Amino acid sequence: MSDYVEIVALVEGPTEKIFIADILVPYLAGHSVFMTPIIISKPGQKGGDVRFARVKNDIELHLKQRRDTYLTLFVDYYGIKSDWPGLEEAKRQSTPSKKAEKINSETKAQVNKLFGTCGSDRRFIPYVAIHEFEALLFSEPQKLAELLHVSPSKINKILAECGEPENIDDSPMRAPSKRLEDLSDQFKKTLTGIAIAKAIGLTKIRESCPIFNGWLTAVTKLKGASHG
Repeated sequence: MSDYVEIVALVEGPTEKIFIADILVPYLAGHSVFMTPIIISKPGQKGGDVRFARVKNDIELHLKQRRDTYLTLFVDYYGIKSDWPGLEEAKRQSTPSKKAEKINSETKAQVNKLFGTCGSDRRFIPYVAIHEFEALLFSEPQKLAELLHVSPSKINKILAECGEPENIDDSPMRAPSKRLEDLSDQFKKTLTGIAIAKAIGLTKIRESCPIFNGWLTAVTKLKGASHG
């Protein structure tokens, strides 16, 4: 048994990679969990086109590469494609938590079916963000409005409509990133998004986003787990 653990996070793109490196890595290090974000291999493809057929190759690579590390995902529900395990069932769920439960449990089951001999049941922790990374930025409406230079009422209207950040829907014109772009032409996914996340802070994000918080809690609890 080790007094620390290492975990690789397969992420969708540079924004998620920077978010993990700049915000999550320092926090997790304080819990003796050392996370390394790695962008999913997508030859010739840009972000927002995440197919399980491609992701499973990276999952296999990292599960087989070192048997003493853990593996997680950080991808957007909005960007995954029709071949993703549990996607159709998740779409029929009525709440963000039920969507997350279905998509993550089916992802786990499929990975166990494919790579169970690599200890995936213990070592693999799926996380499909509901609905996008940008949903986390709605955790603090006042701060978001301030940094976008818009009226707080515009942010509050979106939250009143959706109920909570992780319920801001995934339709092409109403996804979190699209709403932010509509609010301000100054919003840039990586630069602005990361700056806003830092300004809001991890504590507030966790308070406002229970699905994200559940994943981060699970990762934090890996401290002290035995490798093998």
